[in-house]
Formats: sequence, structure tokens, C-alpha cells
Amino acid sequence: MENKNDKNEATSFNVIEERAKVDKKVIEKGKVRITKKVETEEEKVKVVVKNEEINIERIAINEYADETPEIRQSGDTMIIPVIKEVAVVQKKIFVIEEIRVTKKTHHTEEERTVQLQKEKVNIETSRRKE
Repeated sequence: MENKNDKNEATSFNVIEERAKVDKKVIEKGKVRITKKVETEEEKVKVVVKNEEINIERIAINEYADETPEIRQSGDTMIIPVIKEVAVVQKKIFVIEEIRVTKKTHHTEEERTVQLQKEKVNIETSRRKE
């Protein structure tokens, strides 16, 4: 018979350890509703308007010319020679008149009504109780 003290038995036991498990859960805390409204309102604005006038002046020249005169510019005035051929023993150019075209620019300030749009945003928030 063997003695219990003479036996070399291995003793084993479990080592226990606690571990935490973390989970997440989505909870609705509230809602947001956004609305947009476009409003049109009238606003008076000042506008500079450009207006050009042309003055036509006919000036009698009644002179003979050796060749056809060119259209020329004198300041803001364009001078356009008007010619005709006159039957003579020899043909010569006779300037009847010049047409002088003068351009004048006028600036006036006018008030106009325009429609402008702007946006207004409304935000509504509702919270859910936990």
C-alpha cells in the first residue's frame, strides 16, 4: 500500500479574471426640422442711364474739287462730304455740302423698382425625454 504523502500528484486549478464588455446603443435624443421660405420684396435702386443724341447739320460748300474728299473726324463730329458730278467741258468734283454728325452723351439718374429675393430659415427642435 502506498502512502498518500508519497504520491507526487500535480494539483491544478482555474485562474479566473473578470473582463468588461462595452456596447453602444443609439438613442434618439430629439429631432430637427429645417424649413426655408423665399420672400420677394421690392427695393428702389438708382441706375445711371446713358443716352446719346446725334445732331445732323448740313452745310453748303459748293466748291469744285480735284478728287473725292475723304470722310474725316473733327473732335466728336464726323464730316461726310456729299458730292455730285457736274457736266462741263471737263469733269471736276464739286462738293455740294458736308454733313456733320455730332454725338453728345447725356447721363441721367433714374429710380427703378427691382424685385430682390432673400431666404429666411426656420429651425424647429424637439427633444425626446429619456
